[in-house]
Amino acid sequence: MCGMPSGKTTSVHEPDPVRPTEEDRVAAAGSELIGGPIGRRALLGRSWWTPVRVIALVAIGVFALGLVQKAPCYNGAWFFGASSQYTHACYSDIPHLYQGRGFADGLVPYFDRLPGDMEFLEYPVLTGVFMEVAAWLTPGSGSIQHQEQWYWMVNAGMLMVCAAVIAVCVTRTHARRPWDGLLLALAPAFALTATINWDLLAVALTAAAMLMWSRGRALAFGVLLGLATAAKLYPVLLLGPLLVLCWRAGRWREYCTALGGAAVAWIVVNGPVMLFAFDGWSKFYTFSQERGVDFGSFWLILAQNSDDPIATETVNTLATLLMLLCCVGVAALTLTAPRRPRFAQLAFLIVAAFILTNKVYSPQYVLWLVPLAALARPKWRDFLIWQACEVTYFLGIWMYLAYTTSGDSHKGLPTDGYHWAIGAHLAGTLFLCVMVVRDILMPERDPVRRSGDDDPSGGVLDGAEDVFVLGPAARPAQHAAHFEAPRVNWGRTEAGGGSL
Repeated sequence: MCGMPSGKTTSVHEPDPVRPTEEDRVAAAGSELIGGPIGRRALLGRSWWTPVRVIALVAIGVFALGLVQKAPCYNGAWFFGASSQYTHACYSDIPHLYQGRGFADGLVPYFDRLPGDMEFLEYPVLTGVFMEVAAWLTPGSGSIQHQEQWYWMVNAGMLMVCAAVIAVCVTRTHARRPWDGLLLALAPAFALTATINWDLLAVALTAAAMLMWSRGRALAFGVLLGLATAAKLYPVLLLGPLLVLCWRAGRWREYCTALGGAAVAWIVVNGPVMLFAFDGWSKFYTFSQERGVDFGSFWLILAQNSDDPIATETVNTLATLLMLLCCVGVAALTLTAPRRPRFAQLAFLIVAAFILTNKVYSPQYVLWLVPLAALARPKWRDFLIWQACEVTYFLGIWMYLAYTTSGDSHKGLPTDGYHWAIGAHLAGTLFLCVMVVRDILMPERDPVRRSGDDDPSGGVLDGAEDVFVLGPAARPAQHAAHFEAPRVNWGRTEAGGGSL
């Protein structure tokens, strides 16, 4: 089609590894703590200390600091005093669910009915398998407190492996930008929330899937994403923006391969439990539907400031409609942007939309976004602003729970203060979304594309021709006013020449 932007791009720089200290003022300032920016004559990649290994070790070290932060709970706060685990901000579901979900009694998840209000394990199947394996590795002797401490330590070890996998995958996804993995490795909210629940399993599988897609391995991507969805529901959202990206690029074969791989992997994991223990298998889905408005969402602010809170069914409907509206917006952005958005950008936006519109936001949900944020907007200032908001929310929810469980003493954060903490989380996430959308609409502001890349996490989409676009995408890209940087006309090819 005449006038349609092409997917062909030519790097505006030599394909050397990008040094964040040369393009990011915050990274350059932070590097002074370890002696300043790396020199051009540094022998990077020629010794054992490759970026991948350095970042993996940093991620493990910061993860270990997160374990230390849980020490007050490990030594007693999980077991003595309802509010002390909140005042120390070291709460974790893991030790409490060892006995509460029947693992201490040898009950089989999904098949054996649990005593109490929760009849079956309310987690997806692959997460249930992860929890069961940790229970097998936990010594069954000693007091229940001793067993729960062991169970948490076993899970922490397994989750540390997941954290290392995530760090390696994020570092390797953008081949020319390995040091962006430090955003993930040093993220404070990542360390603080890593052992609250089992979300890191799904995050690791999703990060591995993203790496496979960046390498053009659509089937491996689909299988890993299907496994991730069998561990947590959110990874399936990535198939939506990928559909629109492949539509714009005409890459239907690769998308169908990925979709088929995801479906088969999900069915292989879920099928046996679905067939032989349907009530237990479906508990995750019925619990998610029946669960009322809960912590961290703007729905909770509305409910706690209303004399007549909205019914759960109505909230479910409204939240679904808001999410669908966000999906339509992401699709429109994808098809009308002057250059096809990067896959990581849209993955971040769609997961962030789900978090913002959902009726509950547990503090560990930030783990879903950290790897995607490091790939979508590798800018230290913006990333740290967002992380500061998430740490504020992390402290706010525990102080609020301390307030509600401390009786008449009311030690902690009252309801109004907790609403401000929720507001900080919402504002920080929206801020990062706005920055990503701006990068999509003005590709020359995108840190990744300014370095000369097109879509390093896009695999077959990287540098691909556009075959279907709408609106502004068919017209020349508009450059940001008063922007001092090399201007790149992404995807527009002059006759007989390369991209400008």
